[in-house]
Amino acid sequence: MRALVVRSHGGPEVLSIEERPQPVPRADEALVRVQASGMNHLDLWVRRGVPGHKFPLPLILGCDGAGIVEAVGDLVTEVKAGDRVAISPGFTPRFSAEALAGEHNLAHDYGIFGETRDGTAAEWIALPARNLLPMPAAMNFEEAAAIPLAALTAHHMLMERAKVQPGMDVVIWAAGSGVSVAAIQLARLAGARVTAIASSAEKCARAKALGADVVVNRTAEDPALVVRELTRRRGADVVIDHVGEATFGLSLKMLARGGAVVTCGATSGAKLETDLRLIFFKSLSILGSTMGGMGEMRRVWELACRGALRPVVDRVFPLSAAAEAHALLESRAVFGKLILTPGN
Repeated sequence: MRALVVRSHGGPEVLSIEERPQPVPRADEALVRVQASGMNHLDLWVRRGVPGHKFPLPLILGCDGAGIVEAVGDLVTEVKAGDRVAISPGFTPRFSAEALAGEHNLAHDYGIFGETRDGTAAEWIALPARNLLPMPAAMNFEEAAAIPLAALTAHHMLMERAKVQPGMDVVIWAAGSGVSVAAIQLARLAGARVTAIASSAEKCARAKALGADVVVNRTAEDPALVVRELTRRRGADVVIDHVGEATFGLSLKMLARGGAVVTCGATSGAKLETDLRLIFFKSLSILGSTMGGMGEMRRVWELACRGALRPVVDRVFPLSAAAEAHALLESRAVFGKLILTPGN
């Protein structure tokens, strides 16, 4: 089978399309013919490398995706050959304490496809059947591949970490990213007033169309001033910030007393510098968030299946154009998700 492989860290030029043996599913696994693979910022981190962290290279990229079940192991009852399925990106041993509590993402041996084992950017993948999500007939493979990682991440940040309630003010940075596109919709579903911050008028317009109550073009307006005026100087209850170094100090300043910044990433850099007095004087919280449990994934998936959460696909690339797709994602000239398909 053809697969998108990283053998050493670097720029998009280190990506290679290689021939790999077709995987064989274990007793509790299913073999899926991949039709679409979702791209995420995690793909960029794996390709570039992270100081102090060792990835199991060579590695097939791709965290989430969608396809058709071709075969199942002897112990599998959840799915059967011919089923159309999406792929949930995170996994841990079935009977770990965290898995039994529904908190898979907190297990010490939690893993993600395309980061800790071979992923979805290939023609085939063998994976635990419990990671497969049934697709409704009206959903296509590209849409399905755009949902799992980003939507689960956004939901966990908003609902499990920040405990967003109706009437809260929620600010969301980088409105065009996959996580933020999902977060805008989920925060509105929760009854919050949503302020989305983007880097262009076009992205602001698209964020507005997704349901943001207020949009801020950060190249033309001061986000902190907009939030201050909108909330009558009170500040926001929650700020969703996965940009990191470039925005985190401003995120803290935008918060109301007792507010929280929730972070799941640091695309602009990981070093932070702030005044601790701001945090304790205003009783602020800084909440880290990574993915979510399998039960939460299935709740999020139900929202997508009902049409309450809409996938946003920016562009679809063949696997052979993965380097171009990586460069585009790095340029941040994307609104929503980029998708890879195994075709030439």
